[in-house]
Amino acid sequence: MGSIVIDEQYEKCRKLLRESLSHKRYMHSLGVADTAACLAMRYGYDPRKARLAGLLHDCAKGLDQKEMYEKVAGAGIEISVMERDNPELLHAKAGSLVAREKYDIEDEEILSSIYWHTTGKPGMTLLEEIIFIADYIEPNRSTIPSLDEIRATAFTDIDKAVAMACRNSIEYLKRDSKQIDRITVDTYEYYDDRIRRS
Repeated sequence: MGSIVIDEQYEKCRKLLRESLSHKRYMHSLGVADTAACLAMRYGYDPRKARLAGLLHDCAKGLDQKEMYEKVAGAGIEISVMERDNPELLHAKAGSLVAREKYDIEDEEILSSIYWHTTGKPGMTLLEEIIFIADYIEPNRSTIPSLDEIRATAFTDIDKAVAMACRNSIEYLKRDSKQIDRITVDTYEYYDDRIRRS
C-alpha cells in the first residue's frame, strides 16, 4: 500500500496563511484551492500548482488598505483611479507581491494568476482563468445569481464561465450604481467575442 505524499510547500504556505487571514477568508482560500485543483485536472493543468495559486490568491487580504496601497505603489505598479478610490481592490496586485515576499513563490505564472484574479483580463492563461473562476464558484459562495449554472459551465467550457462571471459582476455593479473597472468590461467583451467565434 502506497504512502500519502504531503505537498510540503502547500502545507507551509497554508499554515502561514492561517495566521494572516480571518477564519472566513481562510476557509474561502481553502475552497478556492480545492476548486482550482479540480478545474486543473479537468483541463489538463498541474493540479498542485493550481491548488497553491488558489490558496494564496487572497494572501494580501490581511493587510489594511493603507498597507496595500503603499506596497503596490512602492513596487511601481500602476494604480487606477478606481483602485485609488477603492483601495480594497488592490488586494490582487498586493497579493502577487506578498506571495513572492512572504510565501517564497517565484513561479511567475502563479504570481500572475494572483495579480489578475479579481478583474480578469483579455486573453488570460489557463491558470489565470482557473484562479479567476475558482474564486467565483468555490463551495463557500452562495448568494451570486446564476451560480449553479456558472459552476456547471466552468467544468465544460471555462471561457464561457469567465464571460458569465464577468457579465454577472458588471450587472451587479450597475444595479448598485457602483464603479465598474474598465478591465472587467474588456475581459467580458473579449471572452464573449471568443465564444461567439468558436
